[in-house]
Amino acid sequence: MTQTQVERSRTFSWSDPATNAALIGKTSGLSLLRSMIAGELPPPPVMALLGMTRLTAEEGRVTVEMPPREYHYNPLGTVHGGMLATLLDTAAGCAVHTTLPAGVGYTSVDLSVKYLRPVTVGSEMLTCVGTVIQRGRRTALAEARLTDATDRLVAHATSTCLLFEIPTS
Repeated sequence: MTQTQVERSRTFSWSDPATNAALIGKTSGLSLLRSMIAGELPPPPVMALLGMTRLTAEEGRVTVEMPPREYHYNPLGTVHGGMLATLLDTAAGCAVHTTLPAGVGYTSVDLSVKYLRPVTVGSEMLTCVGTVIQRGRRTALAEARLTDATDRLVAHATSTCLLFEIPTS
């Protein structure tokens, strides 16, 4: 028996990430994210790569939306856990970013993810909310909650971020 496979394809485009990177440290994190949301700056390439569709930001809180697609699937027919982890990391890290003044940067130290239920195209729009739990001078702790279209929790993550001064040139 021969199985006929219908080929699917996907293309996307992105802007030069150096545009936004050049502004790191020169403006607050919240201002940078709000400029992206307003379309004054391009979104980071990872948003196009994963198909993230919406971003909102306020101090200490970020929401990112992404519809699950077939191209996110693993061999089991569900969205790959790495895709969900990237979405969780984006929301948690960006939440930390919203609290940073000009001249301060961050990087993820760790990400601890708990997967609670499978995600498929049938899960419809995924909403990931990242919030800062605690921020000190050197580290910040954030969490991210990922829910499906029926508001069921599908994954949860905590992230520690290292905060550092960005040298001025």
